[in-house]
Amino acid sequence: MTDNYYQPVYQYSRGGHPESLHYGAIAVVDSGGLLVAWYGEPQAAPFLRSSAKPFQALPLLLAGGAEAFGLSDQELALMCASHSGTDEHVAVLAGLQRKLGIEESDLQCGVHPPFHKPTADSLRAAGLAPTPARHNCSGKHSGMLALAALKDWPLESYLDEDHPVQVSILEATARLCGMDAVDIAVGTDGCSAPNFALPLHNAAWGFARLMDQYDLPEDYAVAARQVRDTMLAFPGMVAGPERLDTALMQWGGGRILAKGGAEGYQAFGLAAGALGPGSPALGVALKVSDGDARKAVRDAVALEVLRQLGLEELDDLKDYGPQLPVYNWRGLEVGRGEPVFQLELERRRG
Repeated sequence: MTDNYYQPVYQYSRGGHPESLHYGAIAVVDSGGLLVAWYGEPQAAPFLRSSAKPFQALPLLLAGGAEAFGLSDQELALMCASHSGTDEHVAVLAGLQRKLGIEESDLQCGVHPPFHKPTADSLRAAGLAPTPARHNCSGKHSGMLALAALKDWPLESYLDEDHPVQVSILEATARLCGMDAVDIAVGTDGCSAPNFALPLHNAAWGFARLMDQYDLPEDYAVAARQVRDTMLAFPGMVAGPERLDTALMQWGGGRILAKGGAEGYQAFGLAAGALGPGSPALGVALKVSDGDARKAVRDAVALEVLRQLGLEELDDLKDYGPQLPVYNWRGLEVGRGEPVFQLELERRRG
């Protein structure tokens, strides 16, 4: 990948002097595939990581799985989630798995401590180890197992790249994002599921189509609306306390659908009218190229994109950016983080 794919997006300064600089790329696309704004190279093709989860839920819905298993909107939202592993998330997951007839032991996502620190601390204090149910991808994996069970496909190999579940997911992702499946690079995610690398332009197009199902066949349009509506109805299921995806969707009141991923990836969709009367539905995909070790640059850049697109009333989300204070161990503010990019306007189709 050439160096000019990624350009400076965020800078930290200390004492008014620049200290570190982060690079990235951004694409903003409408539901017809038109690139309306960009920064860096919108054809850069990083892995979506967990931003792919709304697409990964589509095949189950296309197959009628929600009706067959009697799934609630809350459970469907959890399938699209990188949840924080709270007791509430685990309780919803347990109910979901009872409906599906699967066990926690069927999950092949692995184990990590809950993202929600109070929950992780409580487990540790009780001498309890986290289980796969606490893994942020356990809802997604349950959805994959649901599709396998519905179709009578093997459960034990559901993560194999050539398993019908994963083939269906790749095809649905390609369809929504305006690509051929053979043109999407596939790798293995942190949770052991296949994951996809595709141009930011196309990923943003997919999120725009979640918001406005332009030019989609009726079955895809219905499934895309179901993903959108369940995530917007239960933003707390999609992430959790003190996380941008949940906070942004709660703040947006149905105007914004957000789904972040690891390694500095963020995608979101804007409903028609979100930027003012007559504004089109849009999708946004961005990547912080260094993976965002601070776990803050991605969020701050996402909010700056919203500000530059015309959403000025972001004060309720200021803890996430775009400006971020830097504190030392005494709690003194010693520096500042701030965006250093300006979106370009463009008009070209994917």
